[in-house]
Amino acid sequence: MDYIRIQSIDNPLFLKMHQLMSTVFPPEEVLAFEKWKEPLMDPGIHVYAAVDGEEVVGATEYRYYPDMRVAMTDFTIVGRPSMGIGRFLMRSREKDIARLAADTGTEPLGMFAEIYDPVRADYHVGGITPMHPYVRREVLSHIGYQRLDFPYVHPSWEENGEAVSGLDLCFLPRDEELHELPSPMVSEFLNRYYSALPNKPAAWYDMIQNLQLSGMLALKPL
Repeated sequence: MDYIRIQSIDNPLFLKMHQLMSTVFPPEEVLAFEKWKEPLMDPGIHVYAAVDGEEVVGATEYRYYPDMRVAMTDFTIVGRPSMGIGRFLMRSREKDIARLAADTGTEPLGMFAEIYDPVRADYHVGGITPMHPYVRREVLSHIGYQRLDFPYVHPSWEENGEAVSGLDLCFLPRDEELHELPSPMVSEFLNRYYSALPNKPAAWYDMIQNLQLSGMLALKPL
C-alpha cells in the first residue's frame, strides 16, 4: 500500500475517496464533493489515501495545531478487512504528525477525535464491517482514546445548521497519566475546528458557553 496525499478535487483518487466516505458515513458527516476544493488546498489540512494498486482502500484526514500542541483526526476509513489498513493508516499518520510537531519545535499533548456511541447512533456502513460503530469504538479504545465527560454535539457538515449528536468528543493523551483536560482549551479547540461552518445550531453555542465556564473535563473509558 502507498500513503498518498490528496490536495485537489481533480485528483482521480479524491473521487474514489469521497465515494468511499459517502458509503460508510451518514450524510451529516460528509462535506459535499465540490466544497472540498479549498480544504484540500489548505496546507494545514492533511488528507491521505491508502492506495492498493489503483484503488483507494482507506483514507484519513487530520491536522495539527502547534500553538495548542494538539492534533485532530477528522476521519479514518478502513475500506476492506484483513489488509492491515487500519494500522497502516495509524502508523503513517503518527509519523507525519511527529514530523509536523518537529518542524514547529513542539511536543504534542495528544489527539482529538469524534467517536460514535453505537448505543445512541447506529448507522449503515455499506457492508464494510471494519467501519461498524461497535468495532470502531473498541479498536479506538484499545489504541488509548478516552471520552471527554460532557454532552457533545457538533454542527452538521451538510451546513443546514442542525446539531449532530450520538458522538463523544474523545482524546488520545500522549501521557497515559493525563486524566483530564481544561474545559476552556477544549472550547478553544472546537471554536477553531468548526470555524469553517458558519451556520451552527443553538445547542452547539450552549455547549461552548458551558465549556468556557467549566473547570476541568475528566477523561473516561470508552
